[in-house]
Order: sequence, then structure tokens, then C-alpha cells
Amino acid sequence: MEDFLRACQSAVLDNAAKSLAAKMGVPHVSLLQRANPDNDAHHLTIEHLFGILLHTGDLRPLIALANEFGFDLVAKEAPAPKALTTSMIGVGKEVADLTIAVHDALEDSHISSSEKAEILTEIGHVRESLSVMEVSVKAA
Repeated sequence: MEDFLRACQSAVLDNAAKSLAAKMGVPHVSLLQRANPDNDAHHLTIEHLFGILLHTGDLRPLIALANEFGFDLVAKEAPAPKALTTSMIGVGKEVADLTIAVHDALEDSHISSSEKAEILTEIGHVRESLSVMEVSVKAA
């Protein structure tokens, strides 16, 4: 928790606290007090944290929070949009590949570890194709 609180304070102090406070609609001194973990009365709300992340782009608090729970924060790259027909064909192909992988695995009424791995790989491909479809629809 200490690392998270210090990361919040650092994000405020390292990103022009006065202008950050103005963007967040809170008094400058109030933001500094709320972000200071050494202040016994500090109360940084989730709305404040969101504002800090949004207006600074400083993800240290989020990284520290993820680390506290044993996770790594990894940026997700958005796929490039394609023509709707092209992205729909991609989704259909990946769903068909997944269907084939599941049918092949069920053929002998036993799913081996390699068959599980193949199915999980195909599920990942379906997700990727759906992501392409989603950005393609938004871009259309």
C-alpha cells in the first residue's frame, strides 16, 4: 500500500500539481494534501486517482496497484481497422478454425494437453479477430 500511495504522490508532484489541480477542478493545496501519505488526514478518492491518471498519463499509481496484487500492467495495442467485409471474413475463419480444433479434440473423447493448447490458441485468434472487427465497426 505504501508504494501505491507514494506513486500517487509522485504522480501529482512530478506533473505540475497546480495545473493538474485546475484540470481536476480541485484546489491546488487540497490536492497536495490529499496525495500526501504522510498527512494523517489524507483522503485521495478514486475520482482523484482517475483524474491524476487521466490528466497526467502517469501510470505509476496504476502500476504500483497492479504490483500490490501480483499483476503486471501491460499496454494493449489496438489493431488497425479493416473493411467490414474483410474483418467479418477474418472472424468467420477464426471461429471455423476453433470449431475444427474442438471437434478434432473431442474425436477420441479425451482432450490432451496439446489439444487444450491448440484450442486456447484458437480462442486467442478469435478474440484478436473480434478486436479487429470492433475497431473496424467504430471506424466505419
